[in-house]
Amino acid sequence: MRTVTRSSLVDQAIQQLREAIVSGEWPVGERIPAEPQLIELLGVARNTMREAVRALAHAGMLEVRHGDGTYVRARGETEGVLLRRLELSDLLEVATVRRGLEVEAARQAAERHTPDDLVRLADLAGGPDEGTIQDRVARAIDFHLALVDASHNKLLIDLYRAISSVVAAGMSQATADPRLSDVGTREHEELLAAIAGGDGEQAAQAAGRHLAPLINQVRAHLSTSASGEDR
Repeated sequence: MRTVTRSSLVDQAIQQLREAIVSGEWPVGERIPAEPQLIELLGVARNTMREAVRALAHAGMLEVRHGDGTYVRARGETEGVLLRRLELSDLLEVATVRRGLEVEAARQAAERHTPDDLVRLADLAGGPDEGTIQDRVARAIDFHLALVDASHNKLLIDLYRAISSVVAAGMSQATADPRLSDVGTREHEELLAAIAGGDGEQAAQAAGRHLAPLINQVRAHLSTSASGEDR
């Protein structure tokens, strides 16, 4: 960070805080420095700093927890707004939208991937198919994030990253069955092969097939939950 100059001090403070979040200097889920530290870092008045934090909280990038501190909620405004909307959606809605994004991402990844993209995907696809369900879900999400990154479509990447945080929580809740295909390596390797082959339509179809079992299981999970509540 650097000390802000004159003109719109609040806007400059917002930009400095935003850069720390977007760059990953302050990771999602972590608490940002306390107010006195921020004031010293940027060289602004307390009111200016509080207004900047309030603006980013309104944008959904920060979450102020009174008595605890301020935490990073999202890496960008798009993700912050989507997180608020996704909180109103059920898991099935999120999963079906995710499928739509991944199908298009796979198509574009097949056409636009770089050698580095394939190396990253191969490393993630070949990970151990073991561990707790939370570990397996985390690896699956990392693979799909890499897949979407390989599309090199910035808007699609932003949309997917917003959804992925909700998907991860939902998958952990819904996947009591360790056979869930979305967290296995075989399906990831099949999808990687389709992308590496450079055939966009084949890759899109592979992505759709890959997520179909997950969506079916989410449907079953929600149906079971609803039946239990009706009793």
